[in-house]
Amino acid sequence: MDARVIIADDEAIIRMGLRAMLEDAGYQVVGEASTADEVFELLPEQEADVVLLDVKMPGMDTLQAARLLKKDHGLPVVLVTAFSDRDLLRQAGEAGALGYVVKPVREDQLLAAIAVAMARGADLRQLTEALETRKLAERAKGVLMKRLGIGEEEAHLLLHRRARDQRKSVREVAYGILSAATPAETESVQTTARPPNACGPKK
Repeated sequence: MDARVIIADDEAIIRMGLRAMLEDAGYQVVGEASTADEVFELLPEQEADVVLLDVKMPGMDTLQAARLLKKDHGLPVVLVTAFSDRDLLRQAGEAGALGYVVKPVREDQLLAAIAVAMARGADLRQLTEALETRKLAERAKGVLMKRLGIGEEEAHLLLHRRARDQRKSVREVAYGILSAATPAETESVQTTARPPNACGPKK
C-alpha cells in the first residue's frame, strides 16, 4: 500500500494517532494541516491520493473544502467527525465526501473508509474522463465534418483511424483537432473539456 494521504485536524494529538494508524497500514502521510486552508497550501507541493478532513476546524468550511477538493483536484475526501449526525452526513455526501469515520477513530474503520473512498474516487474519475472524452470526440467530429465536407459516420471512422495510426488515444487526437481548428470551424463547436491527462490527481 503506497497511497498518499493528507491529514487535516486542528488537534495535533488526533493527527498523530491517525498518522500512526495509516503508516502502520502502509500508507504514506505526505502532509498534515490544522485547517482546510492549509490543505490547499500543501497541494502544490505534495501529491496526494486522498484527504482526511476533520469536520470542525477553524477557517474555511470543511464541506466547502471537500467540494473544492473533489471539483478542482479530483481528490476523494474522508471526513472525521466527533458524532454521527444524519443531516451533516447528507450535506457531506452532497459536497462530494466519499466516506466518514467517527471519533474515537478505530483503525479498521479508518482503513475501510479510505479504501472505499479511493475506489469510489477512481470510479468517478473514470466516468468523468469517459464523458469528457465523448464530448471532445463529438466536437472534433463536428470540425472534421465542416473541414472535409463529410458525414458524421465518416468523421467518426476518420477520428478513430487517426488515433490508431498515431498510436494515441481518441481523446488526444480529438483535443489536437480542436486546438488546431480555425474560428470558422469551431463557430458552433465549443470545447470546455480538459486536455488529456488533466483529469484527477497526478500519479
